[in-house]
Amino acid sequence: MRKAKLGMASALDTLCGQAFGARQYYLLGIYKQRAMFLLTLVSLPLAVVWFYTGEILLLFGQDADIAAEAGTYARWMIPLLFAYGLLQCHVRFLQTQNIVVPVMASAGATAACHLVVCWVLVYPLGMGSKGAALSNAVSYWVNVAILAVYVRVSSACKETWTGFSTEAFHDALSFFRLAIPSALMVCLEMWSFELIVLLSGLLPNPQLETSVLSISLNTATIVWMIPFGLGSAISTRVSNELGAGRPQAARLAVRVVVLLAVSEGLAVGLILVCVRYIWGHAYSNVEEVVTYVAKMMLVIAVSNFFDGIQCVLSGVARGCGWQKIGACINLGAYYIVGIPSAYLFAFVMRVGGTGLWLGIICGLMVQVLLLMIITVCTNWDNEATKAKSRVFSSSSPASQT
Repeated sequence: MRKAKLGMASALDTLCGQAFGARQYYLLGIYKQRAMFLLTLVSLPLAVVWFYTGEILLLFGQDADIAAEAGTYARWMIPLLFAYGLLQCHVRFLQTQNIVVPVMASAGATAACHLVVCWVLVYPLGMGSKGAALSNAVSYWVNVAILAVYVRVSSACKETWTGFSTEAFHDALSFFRLAIPSALMVCLEMWSFELIVLLSGLLPNPQLETSVLSISLNTATIVWMIPFGLGSAISTRVSNELGAGRPQAARLAVRVVVLLAVSEGLAVGLILVCVRYIWGHAYSNVEEVVTYVAKMMLVIAVSNFFDGIQCVLSGVARGCGWQKIGACINLGAYYIVGIPSAYLFAFVMRVGGTGLWLGIICGLMVQVLLLMIITVCTNWDNEATKAKSRVFSSSSPASQT
């Protein structure tokens, strides 16, 4: 659910970034308000699903005790659902203006607050797992509050935030045209990684396979944060440059970030290979798990290399407004190539959990290849023209004079 909200908010990478580059500053505030309103509406049906999570799990044949515990946890997480969408709107609003230090400081302060709140709710107040769920919601709302106050009092946002406007309630369709494909881009990729963990439960010795695949997914997520940051940066840079009518600067930025992604992938891959024999001890003392994790680290190093490149190319896609193309690429790469390949390696060729991850690498390679072809063949002058058209079609006549 949160991945869908993250993806929908990514539409602001295109809209706010290009508007900022075109110096239509007031539009950033309009776009942010529109996204906040629509994401809040989307949260309502999602909240209903979370409320009945326990009952839904029972319908799918899950254990009654596990379903009850998961359902209770999900209900206490519902406040987080509304905060998460608002948080992502504020983050995108600031990042597309190249305001990143306050976002980082707010996240750091929130993390420190979370440790205290979580401990108080879980132990002194004795809420257990309910307290853990509620602490996440509290922390997200604290982060939203910090950024909201910053937007309203900072001089850096005085041109982009001019107060609430009824214009934010207009033209919701244009937002959804980008938001829905953006959500699909994120969800289709993330779900494929989670699907291989579920498939690992069907392998021989499922406890070992599931444990190792879960550790591998967690490790891949940790190292993925670096190219994810590069992807956010290039999304902002490309959208700003296209909005400003500087297509050659956008193309140069793409070349630089791809070089950075390749360098990062090689460096992190080397680190993963060097620590492969000790990394498993951070999760388990079972020697069989540690040995298996060491083997998987070699595969994760390869997948991280390709994942880093696709991450920055996906950022380029968001900056240009190619979300529909990106969603189609992710669908084909992961669900026509990746997942079938994973099944083939793991169950037909009997490679096991390693085969599942090799299948995902096949999907990543196809995704990188297709995104690279589209990026190389792009007419950046046309993209700048499209960006200008997108921005000024949203502007009021008074603002264009």
